[in-house]
Amino acid sequence: MSEHPEHVSRRIQELRETIELHNYHYYARDTPTIPDAEYDKLFRELQELEQRYPHLVTADSPTQRIGAVPIKEFAHIVHRTPMLSLGNAFEAEEVKAFDRRVRQGLGVDSVEYAVEPKFDGLAVSLCYENGIFRTGATRGDGYVGEDVTLNLRTVQSIPLQLKLDSHAAQGPSFLEVRGEVLMLKADFEKLNRRQREKKEREFINPRNAAAGSLRQLDPGITARRRLKFFAYGIGVCEGGNVPRDKQNHLLDYLESLRFPVARERNTVTGVAELLEYHREVRAMRENLPYDIDGTVYKVNDLAQQQKLGFVSRAPRYALAHKFPAQEAITELVGIDIQVGRTGAMTPVARLKPVFVGGATVTNATLHNEDEIRRKDVMIGDWVTVRRAGDVIPEVVAVQKENRPPQVMPFVMPDHCPVCGSKAVRLPGEALTRCTGGLFCPAQRKQAILHFASRRAMDINGLGDRLVDQLVDSAIIRTPADLYKLGVAALAHLQRMAEKSAGNIIAAIEKSKHTTLARFIYSLGIRNVGETTARELARYFGSLDRLMEADMESLCQVPDIGPVVAESIRDFFAERHNLEVIEQLRAGGIQWKEDAGTQAKADSGFPAGAGKIFVLTGTLPHLSREDAREKIEALGGKVTGSVSKKTDYVVAGSDPGSKYDMAVELGIRILDEEGLLQLLKDSRSDSVSGKS
Repeated sequence: MSEHPEHVSRRIQELRETIELHNYHYYARDTPTIPDAEYDKLFRELQELEQRYPHLVTADSPTQRIGAVPIKEFAHIVHRTPMLSLGNAFEAEEVKAFDRRVRQGLGVDSVEYAVEPKFDGLAVSLCYENGIFRTGATRGDGYVGEDVTLNLRTVQSIPLQLKLDSHAAQGPSFLEVRGEVLMLKADFEKLNRRQREKKEREFINPRNAAAGSLRQLDPGITARRRLKFFAYGIGVCEGGNVPRDKQNHLLDYLESLRFPVARERNTVTGVAELLEYHREVRAMRENLPYDIDGTVYKVNDLAQQQKLGFVSRAPRYALAHKFPAQEAITELVGIDIQVGRTGAMTPVARLKPVFVGGATVTNATLHNEDEIRRKDVMIGDWVTVRRAGDVIPEVVAVQKENRPPQVMPFVMPDHCPVCGSKAVRLPGEALTRCTGGLFCPAQRKQAILHFASRRAMDINGLGDRLVDQLVDSAIIRTPADLYKLGVAALAHLQRMAEKSAGNIIAAIEKSKHTTLARFIYSLGIRNVGETTARELARYFGSLDRLMEADMESLCQVPDIGPVVAESIRDFFAERHNLEVIEQLRAGGIQWKEDAGTQAKADSGFPAGAGKIFVLTGTLPHLSREDAREKIEALGGKVTGSVSKKTDYVVAGSDPGSKYDMAVELGIRILDEEGLLQLLKDSRSDSVSGKS
């Protein structure tokens, strides 16, 4: 049976509009208008027609929401305007102060506010071009987010095509809708029930479940998680009849486009009504279908918003009024030590299970030894537990009036409970740390990732996922084990093949030829960053001399004080670290060594030694990093700004203000050729050797 293409096209469009209308009522309004069987019948008809006429399939069809090809990794999307966070208030006085600042900034006696619940979800940005959903991104750092477009397409409450009012002459050519992706409480319980049935990890709360679901590499998984979207504002808008007078009119407009918005939104005037609204929403909190953690206040007049502007990364015209964290009382039955990826040893309370903040809590952070002492926490106490921000459980107070007679004080261990290395607490720090950085299993992954990072040993391709596999499979235990790897050991791992394994091995082999500064930095010594590592390499010139240095010698190095010196001594005093270093040397790592800056200065080392250089502009043949390494290898120091202490400014093409400053101060300016000649003169007197 043949069908006229025009009739088919018209029927497909009719089905899409009908299905989207039912999607809107079912997912956005929670008011289904037809039985599920009738909806399924329409959906199947659309699928069959699109299968028969594949050239008529479009990206905005309801059938394209589910089953997208899994993506390998998330790309990044730069927000056209930053997605700013809001300032927080926890007490009524802070809200009063906010209202006072707003009134003073506007020069008025009272202000109208748009108010709504503060969703406890994941902020996202949706971009529409000529009414069609094109891209979607997470907030990220406020400036750059993750491209989760394919996953957002599976969220049924997000329109794939905007339905403009009939009276609108023209929709916006570009519209960025901002809102929150979350999981309803009921859907969260169903998800965790399925997780339990499959004996898989349960999610701690709806927000975490929503965030994890939205970041799935397979959009099909996201689709099965039943996420919801609620709009709360507009970012960028170009053209169209979009309200530009009031915040509440913007939300009404978004609702007319069939975006879900908070039903509990309102407008109020003055601080008294703000606080009353907050009390009303808090009272209905437990009965809402989704989690909220406060209320949001925004100056309703958009012109007034613009006048108030922003401070730091938050708008002056808006505020998040957070609810008090939920609390409960339970028994503290023990205190364990958790060793983090950086060696931080954190005391964790083991609790008699208690339901707080919507979840059963059995552990809570005690932060550090000082906090335990400050709160006078003892093992066996009855304590108040709070889920700070409704997420992280913490012990906030002791019920001292109910203290049992058999309580025991807590003593911070002086050795790491994981690897047995010495534990130290440096002056001025609150945390006790394990010193076995290269050896401790708790720090294993972090130590290896840092060792392989670009500014350390620069092992290209050795990222988080590969390190996870290597460590979890017990293929490597320390950075030294990297130099024992072969292609066969890597090729059988996930997402690896013989060619990619060969590239990793080649990168490891290349890393054997490095600089002393890079090697020192790669060890991950506490408080020793790149600059300090360069100073140590320049001063001592030899790893052995550095390892043998006492506190007095270390404190002679520029910019190194007693705290950093003690970190270095503690690191090299741990035999486990020394064993790994010897294994690294045996694995073939080598670098140039010399007598050190101090010895060179004593022997009259020329031009470059001890001189301060500043780089500006683009050099013809040397990268900034190459020039820095050449200067520092011969005893010079590279800084980021020009001052009277600067000896040379090395200028390439398109130099910036540093060049002008050098001219003004009469500092000698070198081009690349002049720099190389200066270094050549210095090199003739240098002393070098291999590790």
